[in-house]
Amino acid sequence: MSEESPKYESISSYGLSLGIVAASYNSKLSDFLVSRVVETIKEAGEPKEIVIERVPGSHEIPCGLKLMLNAKTFDCLIGLGVLIKGDTSHHHLVAQSAGHAMQQLVLEHATPIINGIVVTDDVERAEQRIVGSMDRGKEFATSTLRMAQLYRKWTKTC
Repeated sequence: MSEESPKYESISSYGLSLGIVAASYNSKLSDFLVSRVVETIKEAGEPKEIVIERVPGSHEIPCGLKLMLNAKTFDCLIGLGVLIKGDTSHHHLVAQSAGHAMQQLVLEHATPIINGIVVTDDVERAEQRIVGSMDRGKEFATSTLRMAQLYRKWTKTC
């Protein structure tokens, strides 16, 4: 992941319908990600709604997103999770699987989904990206707002 985030003009969250599906593993870090995303979105205005659902792990994020997409219309959704290497490369397999599934949902539903799964080799790097100077929660929220704005611009309404 790049250390230089894109720069956007101020983006309002006013009236947006947003959804978050967050994994429960590594709860201290995933809870911080959720709170940072919500805080950043609310700093940008008053969204119509922010629906938050928790799932057991990052592998279940696409299922949660699919259930939400089947139930209602969102301007953008975001999947949040924290995967930290253990004794095997399982974290990479889960990240790749979840990422592919999220992209498939984007194409199937024509609704933007931000992949907010942080994948690292150790806890220290995860903390640096989430609670440290990198602030991936703010980055994911900003991407969510940008894509929601693009969705609103190009989606036909009746």
